[in-house]
Amino acid sequence: MKTYAGIPEENATLEFSKVMLLTVPYDGTSTWGKGADKGPELFLDASENMELYDIETATEPYLEGVYLAGEVTEDSSPEAMTEAVYQKTKELLKYENKLFTLFGGEHSVSIGSIRAVGEKYENLTVLQLDAHTDLRPEFHGSTSNHACAVFEANQKHNLVQVGIRSMDKEEMQYVPEGRCFWAHQIAKKEDWIDDVLEKVSGNVYITIDLDAFDPAIAPSTGTPEPGGLQWYPTLELLKRVFEKCNVVAFDIVELMDSPMAKPTAFLAAKLYYKMLAYYHTSKS
Repeated sequence: MKTYAGIPEENATLEFSKVMLLTVPYDGTSTWGKGADKGPELFLDASENMELYDIETATEPYLEGVYLAGEVTEDSSPEAMTEAVYQKTKELLKYENKLFTLFGGEHSVSIGSIRAVGEKYENLTVLQLDAHTDLRPEFHGSTSNHACAVFEANQKHNLVQVGIRSMDKEEMQYVPEGRCFWAHQIAKKEDWIDDVLEKVSGNVYITIDLDAFDPAIAPSTGTPEPGGLQWYPTLELLKRVFEKCNVVAFDIVELMDSPMAKPTAFLAAKLYYKMLAYYHTSKS
């Protein structure tokens, strides 16, 4: 039995685990760097090679259990993939008192999972960490393109964007007023985390495109943009979101295969595990 991070099987069953992990190895609409379909495999491999004791919280999150909930492999079309992720997420959300997590794949995989989570939880905030706005209504003939990843979420929920530094002019009309925290402003403002937290409340879905991070620490993404987020400030933001709000789901996407994929894969593995640590600590 393959388990997340090689943890003991008794910590990896559906019945025992407080966390469910769905993988979606999809890379059907990316327009530059290809290889995000290998992201889940790279992430799981890196996870097996990290220490399982979290120094900051003095916890071992794996002891609360992580269940590998399978993968969605539908790739006949972006719309079919979105529907498959939506249906699988709905199925998993029937299990109460478990945190739903997803690892992609390109960012379009988040559309279906956010849709399902939004149907279950009222007053949902979608917290997006990303280099790009991803607010196009459609792109290249599809509403399920990676460039449309949070358009639907913005129409239905309280979207808060952090780290944005690249967009098309047409998207400006859709940017949530007062809830987009541009990277160039974050770089000059010491208390930006407080400003973000004022806009994040209630039930929260966190979606993290790894290109939110500066490419100096996370280079292996489809479209790396200079001027990104740094490691410790990002962790501080996430920790405080878990402390303040009811995080009901999160995803991490856009880990790309490349000759230099390992540093970014290990960052993704550590990021996921840190978020589990913050989640369990907030519940204790």
